[in-house]
Amino acid sequence: MFQSFDSAGDPSVGKPRVAKLREWLAANGLDGFLVPRADEHQGEYVPARAARLRWLTGFSGSAGIALILAKRAFVFVDGRYTLQVRAEVDLDIFSIESLVDNPPPVWIRSNLAKGTRLGFDPWLHTVSEVKALQASADKIGAELVAAEKNPVDIIWDDQPEPPVSPVEIHPIAFAGELAKDKLARLAAAIAKDGATHAVLTDPSSIAWAFNIRGNDVPHTPLALGFAILAADGRHQLFMDSRKFSREVAAYLTQLTGLAEPDAFEPAIATLATGGAKIALDPILAADKLRMLVEENGGTIIAATDPARIPRATKNRAEIEGSRAAHRRDGAAVAKLLCWLDRQKPGSLDEIAAVTKLEECRRLTGEETQMPLRDVSFDTISGAGPNGAIMHYRVSRATSRKLAEGELFLLDSGAQYQDGTTDITRTVPVGQPTEEMRERYTLVLKGLIGISTLRFPAGTRGSEIDAVARMALWQRGLDYAHGTGHGVGSYLAVHEGPQRIARTGTEKLLEGMMLSNEPGYYKEGHYGIRLENLIVVDPAESLPGGDIAMHGFETLTLAPFDSRLLRPDLMTRDELLWLDAYHARVLEEIGPMLDGEVLAWLEKATAPLAT
Repeated sequence: MFQSFDSAGDPSVGKPRVAKLREWLAANGLDGFLVPRADEHQGEYVPARAARLRWLTGFSGSAGIALILAKRAFVFVDGRYTLQVRAEVDLDIFSIESLVDNPPPVWIRSNLAKGTRLGFDPWLHTVSEVKALQASADKIGAELVAAEKNPVDIIWDDQPEPPVSPVEIHPIAFAGELAKDKLARLAAAIAKDGATHAVLTDPSSIAWAFNIRGNDVPHTPLALGFAILAADGRHQLFMDSRKFSREVAAYLTQLTGLAEPDAFEPAIATLATGGAKIALDPILAADKLRMLVEENGGTIIAATDPARIPRATKNRAEIEGSRAAHRRDGAAVAKLLCWLDRQKPGSLDEIAAVTKLEECRRLTGEETQMPLRDVSFDTISGAGPNGAIMHYRVSRATSRKLAEGELFLLDSGAQYQDGTTDITRTVPVGQPTEEMRERYTLVLKGLIGISTLRFPAGTRGSEIDAVARMALWQRGLDYAHGTGHGVGSYLAVHEGPQRIARTGTEKLLEGMMLSNEPGYYKEGHYGIRLENLIVVDPAESLPGGDIAMHGFETLTLAPFDSRLLRPDLMTRDELLWLDAYHARVLEEIGPMLDGEVLAWLEKATAPLAT
């Protein structure tokens, strides 16, 4: 079992732990302290040792920050977690603020008094974050104080040890490019940026650059560590040597120098003292690195992580691997959906559905000799009103029965060695209402709009986000999340910098993988989300056109539920797209199925256009 169903968050922890933190702050001359969800690597998932925000507040979401003052305390979250946070923190202790509309730098300007001393851990905030915080503090005459040691670590008596999971070599058949060639490309990019060195703080970039994978954090095959890449090719990797077998150590020593994590700070200081020009990504790099370079006389070059765009633009082997992974995953999802259809309303709960889906994926992987390595995130298994909680995490305390007349939203993904998947389907339990069918159809129209879109080179995700919302907007409806996130290749299921959202400023390049997942959520009643993964196709000329246009190839292979469709709300082109997609689903995953599952799939993919 890859997913735990323990309680998602415990509100009771907040009061005693906040009191303990306030005692420490008072004893050390601080008026407040910031506790972010992030660790030193700014990843979506953090090891148990770094789950400081959850330990302090009870909030278990993947994005947020707490601000603890002497008399008040706040938790800042975005729109995905507005319902979840209220269930997981003690509202007598914490007030809830918007991480988007009123983030800490904005809140500070309006609420902190002159002379306030606000502490922070410079390892847990990026260069750009601290710059914004410092500007706000300066404006009101407050002082931003970098702590030498995080006070949460001081008061957390049973804090877990850092993870030391084994590192494995990612085969060239799936990586598609040798690590030595990747590192040569990155060295050239560093020199082009005018730097002598670049620091990689994102474990996904390290995994990609060195063709390695690990198991240090949940659901993403990462080995935590840091790397200093050099324009002259003399790279250094800082990682606990207990993670390396002899084979892995021998492989890595051909590519880089190896050192223990405690050598990382001295190495940065030594390079800076020698006059190095060190590239740091302001969005990813901890402010502590800026401090180390500047305090030791080095020069900082503000530059994007050199591996970020190469990692995001998948090569032929990675795309082929993803296609294969999605065929297997589609077969597993079909088995699950067929099984769901056979269950009586009220006989099944959310946890049972998650458990069955993991079983389907595991068995399908065994049958095809490509084992399921992990789920790519905690499955969102939301029945009825739980489906309206966008990032709901089912637990034994919250699991509901799939009841007659409700919708069931299942958002899940898998990690296979050849690819990462992420799929959402919403199905009716019993007879859906006409409102449910209407809203489902509007959401599907948005998904089809993105799927069929053609767009010129240089288009950004922000420029196409409205396409997915158009049908909903015309009925006065919307959803409070982005339409699509980037996806890694046996890496993070939520990968930057590409995204389809109002904030999606990165150009969509050939080979970038993204999700396509519009939705609709009626609080207290139901949620609808439909999600396929897509990849940006090469630009091609269109008949009679002047400009070559990109499009998207759909990777995900699973049927949409026709019981929730209102064909009268769809154009003929939309119905033809849906029929063609379903025909492809049957063609590609049908040979992997038999018996009642195959019969179910044939019915589920039957044409709708007349």
